[in-house]
Amino acid sequence: MLTAFPAGPAHADTAPAPGSVVPDEDPFYDAPADIASYQPGEVVATRPVTPKGLTGVSAWQISFRTNDAHDSPELAVTTLLEPRTPWRGTGPRPVVSVQVAEDSTGTQCAPSYGLASGNGVGAIIATGSAQPILDRGWAAVLPDFEGAASAFMDGLLAGHVVLDSIRATRSAGLGGVGTANPWAVEGYSGGAQATGWAAQLQRSYAPDVQLVGAAIGGIPADPAAVSRYIDGGLVAGFVFAATAGFDSQYPEAGIGAILNAAGRKAMANARGICIIDLLVRFAFRKLADHTTVRDPLAIPSVARVLAANTLGAAAPTMPIYDYHADTDEIVPVAQDNTLVSRWCAAGATVHTVRDLIGEHALEAIVRQNDKLAFLSDRFGGRAPTNTCPR
Repeated sequence: MLTAFPAGPAHADTAPAPGSVVPDEDPFYDAPADIASYQPGEVVATRPVTPKGLTGVSAWQISFRTNDAHDSPELAVTTLLEPRTPWRGTGPRPVVSVQVAEDSTGTQCAPSYGLASGNGVGAIIATGSAQPILDRGWAAVLPDFEGAASAFMDGLLAGHVVLDSIRATRSAGLGGVGTANPWAVEGYSGGAQATGWAAQLQRSYAPDVQLVGAAIGGIPADPAAVSRYIDGGLVAGFVFAATAGFDSQYPEAGIGAILNAAGRKAMANARGICIIDLLVRFAFRKLADHTTVRDPLAIPSVARVLAANTLGAAAPTMPIYDYHADTDEIVPVAQDNTLVSRWCAAGATVHTVRDLIGEHALEAIVRQNDKLAFLSDRFGGRAPTNTCPR
């Protein structure tokens, strides 16, 4: 394991703080030439950082080897946040892997950079997502689960990164986090998708990673269903961001071959930007207007990739807390209900909560205390609620 500590220049006040340089220009994010020789979850480098907007917290960035959706090696980065106050609870301090809804296509939008630099809306989202966990005295880990290419909605990659982030954090020996700490995972919206994939893949990809529970809210479990629901609407930028992500990570989908001139321009404009720019640039635009076919999602090569990134094929082994507003205007609840049905049929333990009236962003706030109570119960060893049909 390499440990990266910035060299001290002659004038320290002119040196950029660790993590304050955008990832595309920061060597810490560069994979070593021998990345394939590392095991999934093996630490490549670590460095302390000072998180912006958080006080009383020690923080480190950890780079590690993970696998993309095709099991090819790549480098990923995660951030460990640990309260400086001693843990007063029973046993080792609990740790929660918090998957932040990055929902972007640029590495400058990643949680690690947002936390260390304080720049952009990503910094606000990451800080706000971590704070409730830290307030409980738990440690928080925020992985850059979109990977080195910022591949939005690549579920297989996201699940790998989350699980390998946990492996790397356990072995890094930073602060009071090691192999004995209990772990849970949670996320909302785009972060829930990554959390759901980590929960579903844990048994097959990382059986050594034990999780006491997973909390997911407003989850986009089926990318095709979500795309059809919002295509041409106010938040159509998510459709174009996902298309750019699948195009970069799944050449077998053949997306480039069905783009027209407007589509090629749109894909170029959809890359390397954060959520606000995506939503502004692509509001009310329809994907079919940018392709040479009437229904691009139905093309067999595209449909196969979307199906491979649809949750529900295997049951998680840990208890699940799944919450969603029935009137969610961005992520349709029906596809989440389908996910729950599939997981339940496969033997999962799921506590399903549905709110009759609610809005996508507001639902995360409405159910925050219930989510934290679920996680607290899991760390406390209390029996989970199972609303699956018996």
